[in-house]
Amino acid sequence: TIISHGMPYPKNVETALNVEKIVRENGCVPATVAVIKGKITVGISPDEIEYLGKKGTAVHKASRRDLAALCARGEDGATTVATTMIASAMAGVKVFATGGVGGVHRGAEVTMDISADLEELAMTDVLVVCAGCKSILDLGLTLEYLETKGVPVIGYGTEELPAFYTRKSGLKVDYRLDTPEEVAKVFCVKETCGLKGGMLVANPIPEEYSMDADFINKNIDEAIEECNRLGIKGKETTPFLLDKIQKLTGGSSLEANIQLVYNNVRLGCAISKSICDLK
Repeated sequence: TIISHGMPYPKNVETALNVEKIVRENGCVPATVAVIKGKITVGISPDEIEYLGKKGTAVHKASRRDLAALCARGEDGATTVATTMIASAMAGVKVFATGGVGGVHRGAEVTMDISADLEELAMTDVLVVCAGCKSILDLGLTLEYLETKGVPVIGYGTEELPAFYTRKSGLKVDYRLDTPEEVAKVFCVKETCGLKGGMLVANPIPEEYSMDADFINKNIDEAIEECNRLGIKGKETTPFLLDKIQKLTGGSSLEANIQLVYNNVRLGCAISKSICDLK
């Protein structure tokens, strides 16, 4: 969904191709995930990246509930964190990097709008590197939900949950780990113990790209107000909010988003290699 729903064309394609280049430069094999014409594909081609980037939001946003129908009907799907975890597990991929994970939306005590990403993290044995949960969400309730589901939330070099565009949220993570080797060891021990479910590694956005908290929160609040006024709900909510925030910030949120993805990919590569070393 980063390619088709998270960024405008052609920036989305440029970012995805740069991500694959970074992965190779860091000694790993890139495997961008999508559903292409009904086939769950772990490792799409540059042409397929271009295809998804151009189609943009016309591509179905595919979470767990959508996967069987899209495959049966031979349609395309932009995989969420949940379906990327499913595809990764099918292919034996232990680590994947993204921008931010979904979570509990603000007002979820009324709307029950809770991302399927959280349920997948509770079920599927994949390590997910992110810059925290998207700051459009209720981060406190998201952490509570993850705790209930037994999902370990690791702060990489931080004791606070990063808030996507900013490095801090004021909310504590479960554990702070400072090296890829430490993260890999915890993941491998979890597997050895037979503990089902994923592991969330929250990696703060690089300092030089971190946004001013007051500035970004003001724009997030404005975007959420408009979203509510227009009656936008469900899977359309996050793409609308990210697009609106990008416009309100004059594009600075898009650049922050791109840089945090690159940062997460580098860390994901280091953790992946450390897991291989331990096996």
